[in-house]
Amino acid sequence: MKRRDLLQQLAITGTILAPPVALSKGSASDRLGPVLPRRTLGKCGEKVTCLGLGGYHIGWPDDEATAQAAIEKAMEVGIRFFDTAESYGKGRSEERYGKYLIPKYRDDIFLMTKTQAKDAATARQHLEGSLRRMNTEVIDLWQIHSLKDPADADDRLAKGVLDEALKAQAEGKVRHIGFTGHASPYAHVRMTEHKAVLDACTSCQFPINPVDAASKHSFIETTIPKMLQNNIGILAMKTLADGRFFAQKEMNGKVKWTSDKPVIPGALSVEECINFTLSLPVSVLITGAEKPEFVEEKAAIVKRFTTLSEKQRLALAEKVAAYAEEGKVEYYKNKDLRSSSKTT
Repeated sequence: MKRRDLLQQLAITGTILAPPVALSKGSASDRLGPVLPRRTLGKCGEKVTCLGLGGYHIGWPDDEATAQAAIEKAMEVGIRFFDTAESYGKGRSEERYGKYLIPKYRDDIFLMTKTQAKDAATARQHLEGSLRRMNTEVIDLWQIHSLKDPADADDRLAKGVLDEALKAQAEGKVRHIGFTGHASPYAHVRMTEHKAVLDACTSCQFPINPVDAASKHSFIETTIPKMLQNNIGILAMKTLADGRFFAQKEMNGKVKWTSDKPVIPGALSVEECINFTLSLPVSVLITGAEKPEFVEEKAAIVKRFTTLSEKQRLALAEKVAAYAEEGKVEYYKNKDLRSSSKTT
């Protein structure tokens, strides 16, 4: 992509060119010690740490002690936001939180999980399972997970998934409600076209990274403005494109795939990607870190975070514009991103 084309694209909404976001200065602490800087989570007004631990990776290790060590390290370095979902590791991620996080730290953390339910009955089943596995009576944030496209968003709402979330909230089992997706930015836009969603939801989770910024189907350019307009807190995921920035990805010691043209370290560094994301108006950057040393590395980057200027963010997007072709790096995006969308 030529510089002129990229500049024109990024200037459409002005998101990437908006004033940069800084982290709070000074050190904050709780009963356990220093805490990472906090940001406000949308309309609910809660203050949450700007770095959260991703639960998908907590369900990865066959060695349960490694997962426990990662959780303990997260608490040690000042992370207080914990992400998971009922589907991660077929419930194993939630079970590990229930064993190693909740008993010691429930009053110190903000706990989020998700449901991929397509209907109300399944959503209720997922909710009760999540509460049981995580050994808690209440979930701080429960999200409608992994919206595929606008039609999927409409269908889940029509089949009562949001209604069930509201019932759970009234019962005191859920404090806040949100929605997520990595396949189509237009699915999130469709959600904001429903008044019930705007009234109920406090958060939205989606991919944010420099490659997405250069994509013609960019969450940054399409979704962020809608969330800010409606005071919905932004949770950033896939900051490293689900590992596709690297030469290979391993899971439990097995190589899942390899690439002869890695974006990192070929074009960008991990720190540049994290700084890029935190310089945008996100509440939490959710990081995948299945080992305690990975948790410590990400927290250290956040602690020395320097806000990137508009010019610096644009320069990073330009570096990886060649990777923005659909499927090259962001393989998780749908090919037909606008399917059934009223958005143009």
